[in-house]
Amino acid sequence: MIKTAAWLAAALVLANPAASAQTYPSKPITLVIPFAAGGSNDIIGRAIGKKLTEAWGQPVVVENRSGAGGLIGSSDVAAAAPDGYTLLLVSSTFTINPAIRKSMPFDTTRDFAPVAFIARSPLLLVASTSLAVKSAKELIALAKSRPGQITYASAGPGSINQIAAELIALSAGVKLMHVPYRGGAPALNDLIGGHVDVYVSSLPQVLQLAQSGKANALAVTSVKRTPLLPDVPTLDEAGLTGFDLSSWWGIVGPAGMPADVVNALNAQIGKMLASPELITPLANEGAEAATMTPQQFGELMRMETERWIKVAREAHISID
Repeated sequence: MIKTAAWLAAALVLANPAASAQTYPSKPITLVIPFAAGGSNDIIGRAIGKKLTEAWGQPVVVENRSGAGGLIGSSDVAAAAPDGYTLLLVSSTFTINPAIRKSMPFDTTRDFAPVAFIARSPLLLVASTSLAVKSAKELIALAKSRPGQITYASAGPGSINQIAAELIALSAGVKLMHVPYRGGAPALNDLIGGHVDVYVSSLPQVLQLAQSGKANALAVTSVKRTPLLPDVPTLDEAGLTGFDLSSWWGIVGPAGMPADVVNALNAQIGKMLASPELITPLANEGAEAATMTPQQFGELMRMETERWIKVAREAHISID
């Protein structure tokens, strides 16, 4: 009798995780966005939260916990219970931070569980109209003839603008001069004014300038052209074979989440990506939805982190 009771107790313990996953979600989910309201992370995160609420009938509470380049909100999620009820919207910054900071409050690989990939968007390499180049090939040739004299703007040290520009320079074997600004707006103002030569930006930030001719679109950073600028070649076409760089978004949770909860979230988010409510905000960011398994998403984040650590080391990028 005692043995039977012990066996039943053990069976119940083993059954609990599966039972909880089968009834997931049974209470509200918190989706943390580690940046301020209004930006692309906020727009995409809120669209995901709204669709999850509709699909599962449980509220998804979106919370903006900004600060320290995304570290504050990310740290909160890393320390949360790994039960699937606290999630984090991540973007390219998530994998750039370990490269540009000497110390981190968490390990992006060890302390988080990859859940679902959402979308990716190429960056756009643009040049001032006062610079005598019309293509990425011409820019690379000019930079080789004038090492360290071609200037590029960024939204600040450690920004994706800087690290992307340095990756392009390293890939092309050229040296560019960094001119940091306090945000993208002043950087673009000086690009238009001819005070700085080039800028690597998200598509929405420079699309109108490129289409109006106020800046010259030289190349997109993805392996295929973007439908938004079909006549603009890729860097691969410009001679940087295999060059592929995109900003991206995804969902992670604390490490140790039950696999079936992760899989349930991954499947549901994957279904939602074809809905107009998500296609529209993604398109506004120049992004295309894409699905990955949690394992594939985890591998992407690992490879991105390693790439940025290498670039930051070679280009001496650090914000600490």
